Amino acid sequence: MTEFPRVTVIGAGLAGSEAAYQLAKRGFRVRLFEMRPSQKTDVHQSDQFAELVCSNSFRSDQMENPVGLIKREMAAWDSLIIKCARAASLPAGGALAVDREAFAGSVTQALENHPNIEIVREEFKAFPNEPAILAAGPLCSPQLHQALHSFLGDEALYFYDSIAPVVELDSLDLERMFFQSRYEKGSGDDYLNLPLNQFEYLDFYQNLVQAERVMAKSHEKMIFFEACLPIEVMADRGVDTLRFGPMKPVGLVDPRTGQSPYAVIQFRQDNFARSLWNMVGFQTQLKWGEQARVFKRLPGMADAQFVRYGMIHRNTYVDSSKHLLPTFQFRARPGVFLAGQICGVEGYVESAASGLMAGVLMSRNLSNQSVVPFPAHTAMGSLGHYVAHSGHTKLNPTNVNFGIMAPEPFHFKGPKRLKKRKLVDRAIAEMLDFARDLGEPIDTTVLAWPEEAVT
Repeated sequence: MTEFPRVTVIGAGLAGSEAAYQLAKRGFRVRLFEMRPSQKTDVHQSDQFAELVCSNSFRSDQMENPVGLIKREMAAWDSLIIKCARAASLPAGGALAVDREAFAGSVTQALENHPNIEIVREEFKAFPNEPAILAAGPLCSPQLHQALHSFLGDEALYFYDSIAPVVELDSLDLERMFFQSRYEKGSGDDYLNLPLNQFEYLDFYQNLVQAERVMAKSHEKMIFFEACLPIEVMADRGVDTLRFGPMKPVGLVDPRTGQSPYAVIQFRQDNFARSLWNMVGFQTQLKWGEQARVFKRLPGMADAQFVRYGMIHRNTYVDSSKHLLPTFQFRARPGVFLAGQICGVEGYVESAASGLMAGVLMSRNLSNQSVVPFPAHTAMGSLGHYVAHSGHTKLNPTNVNFGIMAPEPFHFKGPKRLKKRKLVDRAIAEMLDFARDLGEPIDTTVLAWPEEAVT
C-alpha cells in the first residue's frame, strides 16, 4: 500500500478547512494547525473551525450569478464548506445564509473525526517547509505575518473590513416592521424589514454621518474593500447613497401602506432559533456607544438589545501578482501553496474555493502529476488567474465576478440575461473538460441548470 506524505495546513478557517478536507479524502495525512483558543484574534469568538466573523450570508445562490455558480462548481468537487453550509442553511430569499454555530460546529466535527487529519492547537510561527498550505487568513499571528513577509521580501498590503451588528428579535417592536423578501424570493418572508419615511430616513442619515468613529492608527490610511464599505462611509458619499445601496426599498411593499417605503433596513435570520437577526449591509466603524445611540433612535429599535456590535478589523494580504502562480503555489517555493483571503480573494465562498483548489492541486503535486491551474473561464479558476496576474500595479482583493471570468473580450449580442447564461454555460463546459482531463470523478449533476431556469 502506498504511504502518502504528510502535509501541513496552517489555519483552520474556511480555506484551511477546505484544503485539509480535500487532501485527507485523497488519502494524504494532514497536520492542521489552528492557534485558537490559546492565541486569540480581535474578532473570533470561539475555538471552532471556519468561524464566520462577519455576515452569516454566503451571498446569492442563483446559478446565473457568479457566486451562485462558484458554489455549484465547489459542490461538484465535494466541497466540505458548501456541504456544511447547506446543512446549516437559514431562510434568506435568493441567498444562502447559515446558522453560524451549527455551520462551524459541523466543519469542526468533520475534520476532528477524519482519520487522516491530526489537529494541532498551536500557533505556527515560521514560514513552512514543503509540503504545506498556508491559509492563516488575514488575521494571522504577528510572528507568522512577519515570517511570511520576510520570505517574500516586501511589505504586506491591507484593507479594513467591517462587521454588522446582531440584535435580539424579542427586543424589536415588530408592530413597526414586516416580514418580506425582495420580489417574494425564497419563501417570500425570509427578511424582517423596518420601513422609514423621508423624515425618519433623513434623521437617521444626519445622526449617522455625525457619529464618532473608530479611526486607524496614526501611520495608516483607513482603506476599505469597496464591495463591503461601512455604512457611514457610504453615507459620506451623498444623502441618497444608502437608499440606492443597503437601504434600497425596491421589491418590497409595506403592508400598512400598500406602497414601497422611502427607505428600509433589512434584518436577516442569524440562527436556527430565529432569536438573533443581523442588520443587513450595516457593517460599521462607529464606536459601540454611538451605535447604540444612533440605531436606538430608529422607530421600532428603542429597546434593541445588541448581542454583537459592529466593528472594524485590519485584513492583511499578499501582493500575489508578484509571488504566486495561478495554481496558488509560491513561485519561489512551489511546494508551498497560499490560500484564503490572505492571497487576495475576498469573501467566504471565494476563500473556501481557493482552499479547495490548493488542496486538489497539492495532491497532484505530491503524486507527481501535472499541476495545472483551474480554467480561467470557470468561477473558481478565475480567482487563481486574477490574483496571480502580473499586470496588476497593486493587487486589489476581489470577489468572483463575470469580469474576471472573461478576461478577453466576450462578444455576444443580445439581452444581458442571455449573455450571463452563455458565460455560465462556458464555465460549466470548461470545468467538465478540466475534471475529465485530470481524471477527477466530480459530481456533474450539481452543474445542471435548475429546471425553472431552463428556457
